[in-house]
Amino acid sequence: MLSDAGSEIQEFVTRIARKLVDTPDGVKVTIVESGATIIVELTADPSDIGKVIGREGRMAQSMRVLITAVATKLGKKAVLQIVEK
Repeated sequence: MLSDAGSEIQEFVTRIARKLVDTPDGVKVTIVESGATIIVELTADPSDIGKVIGREGRMAQSMRVLITAVATKLGKKAVLQIVEK
């Protein structure tokens, strides 16, 4: 069962990632909570992984900054992992 912080971050990441890709239905966000840390695992269609990561990893880094800000606001620490299928 996800905490309120976990479900809020999951919804936030899902919304961002679906706007970036060509196949929004291929986006899946899984949350793993361990104490005060929330691990966000993002998977997307293999053809869309490049769009999620961005040129030189800029999009992924921007998402990490946003997720960290949301998690800090909720009193948690968050880590984004982009998982290739």
